[in-house]
Amino acid sequence: MPMIRPPSAAAPVPKPTALALLYGLALAALLALAAPTLARADTLTVYSARNEQLLKPLLDQFTKLTGTQVQLLTANEGALLARLNAEGASTPADVLITVDAGNLWQAAQQNLLQAVVSPVLEKNIPTHLRDPARQWFGMSVRARTIVYSKARVAANTLSSYEDLADPKWRSKLCLRSSKKVYNQSLVAMMMQELGEAKTEAIVKGWVANLATDVFADDTALLKAIAAGQCQVGIVNTYYLGRLLQADAAFPVGLFWANQATTGVHVNVSGAGVTRHSKNPALAQKFLEFLSSDAAQKIYTDKDLEFPANPAVAADSIINSWGSFKPNPINVSKAGELQAAATRLMDRAAYK
Repeated sequence: MPMIRPPSAAAPVPKPTALALLYGLALAALLALAAPTLARADTLTVYSARNEQLLKPLLDQFTKLTGTQVQLLTANEGALLARLNAEGASTPADVLITVDAGNLWQAAQQNLLQAVVSPVLEKNIPTHLRDPARQWFGMSVRARTIVYSKARVAANTLSSYEDLADPKWRSKLCLRSSKKVYNQSLVAMMMQELGEAKTEAIVKGWVANLATDVFADDTALLKAIAAGQCQVGIVNTYYLGRLLQADAAFPVGLFWANQATTGVHVNVSGAGVTRHSKNPALAQKFLEFLSSDAAQKIYTDKDLEFPANPAVAADSIINSWGSFKPNPINVSKAGELQAAATRLMDRAAYK
């Protein structure tokens, strides 16, 4: 076999041909084009207890702004927390989105979230709507207040959650099941303000005033009021908003509770960065996007919720109910006292 010798130092170095130069320039151009494509290939994985129809416009907008592809997995909040616990450090999830501060508090207690230090989030989201340890942030506000039959009840006879325990409302009150976290959070916040004994007396008064069995959801409760089955109730406002969108003459009114005292009970849907996120910086960027003016409009108008960012205007249906004083207690208390609230409702025979 002939030996291949290296060229001697004196041997001339061949000059690149025009074709080679063109090839090199083309390759450089392709690499330059590929660079942003590789940056956009980052993927964010979101676990959400909110439905895909509500979130998709937001995810599409985030992809349009950043080039980030978002993978979405939806399930109920219990299933999501169980999945995050089972997956541990191998989870693909970067962000958890769920409803109710009680569920967000549970996620933090189970060590499923990490703290996020963000001047943007602290500017956009009021203190009482976020975790004191910065592990989750409210992204929309849900007000749970009193509703009444316009045909049978004068608004000036209403005042507070506590007043609904008065015997004057005997056989006139409708409630949603105590098994729903919304009512557990309401009772938990009342316990924080009024103490356990007084709250238990109020809940027992509610039960004594029931016109019928508790309802599985707020929509059925509102329709029962419209049909004359009961006269007053407690619901999340967006359920009434949806019925008014379908029928502006729906005969149920809204009353802002406790305006002379503690204010309307508010809760949140919110989000946090998962403890084992593989891309926490991008996950934080997504949370900051959710708190922005444009995203807040998309996030809240579609479901008729209140923006968590106070700089953003609410939907016109919501605005038609007028302004109200919300309860300023940090919503994390709903989680801290949730188990005690559930036991209290059991003792009061609130099913």
